Amino acid sequence: MPLQPDIVDQIVRIIGEERRVLIKKTDLLSYGYDASFGFFVPDLVCQVKCVEEVSEIVKLANREKIPITPRGNASGLSGGALPIEGGIVIDVSLWNDVLEIHRDDMIAIVSPGVITADIDRAAQKVGLMYPPDPSSSNVSTIAGNIAENSGGPRGLKYGVTKDYVLGLQVVTPEGHIIRTGGRTIKNVTGYDLTKLIVGSEGTLGIITEAILRLIPRPQATISLMAVFDDIVQAGYAITNVLTSGILPSKIEFMDQASIRAVESYKPMGLPINAEAVLFIELDGHPLAIRDEADYVYKLMQKTGALRVQKAETSDQEEKMWKVRKLVSPAVARHKPTKISEDATVPRSQIPSFLKRLREIKDKFDIDLVVFGHAGDGNLHPNILCDQRNKEEMKKVEKAVAAIFEAALDLGGTLSGEHGIGLMKKSFMPMEFDQFSLEMMKRIKQAWDPNNIMNPGKIFPKPGDRLVLR
Repeated sequence: MPLQPDIVDQIVRIIGEERRVLIKKTDLLSYGYDASFGFFVPDLVCQVKCVEEVSEIVKLANREKIPITPRGNASGLSGGALPIEGGIVIDVSLWNDVLEIHRDDMIAIVSPGVITADIDRAAQKVGLMYPPDPSSSNVSTIAGNIAENSGGPRGLKYGVTKDYVLGLQVVTPEGHIIRTGGRTIKNVTGYDLTKLIVGSEGTLGIITEAILRLIPRPQATISLMAVFDDIVQAGYAITNVLTSGILPSKIEFMDQASIRAVESYKPMGLPINAEAVLFIELDGHPLAIRDEADYVYKLMQKTGALRVQKAETSDQEEKMWKVRKLVSPAVARHKPTKISEDATVPRSQIPSFLKRLREIKDKFDIDLVVFGHAGDGNLHPNILCDQRNKEEMKKVEKAVAAIFEAALDLGGTLSGEHGIGLMKKSFMPMEFDQFSLEMMKRIKQAWDPNNIMNPGKIFPKPGDRLVLR
């Protein structure tokens, strides 16, 4: 139902620039998508640039009980930025005026629309690093990464977004402007509201500023590629590295289907008959990682690798990691629909999870491609299909459920970094008992009594199912 004209007029007065209030159908249609599945058109979009604008709009929406959906660049894969109940989309992507690096405190202070990779690039200039590096880091906004608690390849050694958020400025669902945390590394005063907001997927408030922890940038890196003729054996190789006393910064995995997809997309000299390859990066002091690389090289050979290759130059190292970056666009060319999941298992269960994924592929006769951040158990099983084929999609839905069941059976979780959003909420009862879900809902109710902030996300309702456009 369209917003009343007086509501629109009030929002225009709050923003002060009519061009940042979008109500034309052609504009609204472009906000009906994100990088997942589903299509939901908002009634109005506000392109905000300051906290006062957000606060006043949220106060108005709360009084009128109008749904609000926070949105960055909508690169999320779980439907978190989809306005499934219409209402107002608050777009922070233009709000990128603050990116401050405080070298002595080793922190960054950033506006919500700052691109994530730009934070690391700015930190690099003073010898520091912002470690979280999701695949979308060159397009995703920091507020979106915080809302989804994004990860990335470096998560193995350095952790995910929540490990680097020291403080936040947040507009609550009732329009109050609050600050959580601060500039200090240690802070145990009161409840940890910062960690509560991180990963809450826009359901508890709108992030309007972040204070981020930075760390010293490693002096050097060394990368290796190991080739295997058995996908499960590659899983054991990962476990052997992680229990060896050496902690790589990255261990990335590609199965045969993803290898062949990349070679078809852009030939990179990969072994197309291999069952799997591992890409391993070590970082730190040059002398230390040289010895570590030699040890990992021998360990890969001992665990059954057909071939191990160490990058001898920076160009070779860059080429190795370019291969991994090409996987997602390469596999997307194979069929019109790509369903990317991120079920995650304990590290010790990586070989078992790979075996289960192979069984699921055979059982449902689906086109399943597996790659991802294997070092921390966060694999990305991608199902390639055609959403126009109803019979195929029935098999796909069963396969997705089987993937989640396998991960949970092995002590894992539904999501390692993509979030729950709209896509996976129907599976939440598989991981949580009724009372655990109820406790989460009580938190949501306390923060958002009128349920206006990103409604319809995370929590399942009767009849919910996997959303495939």
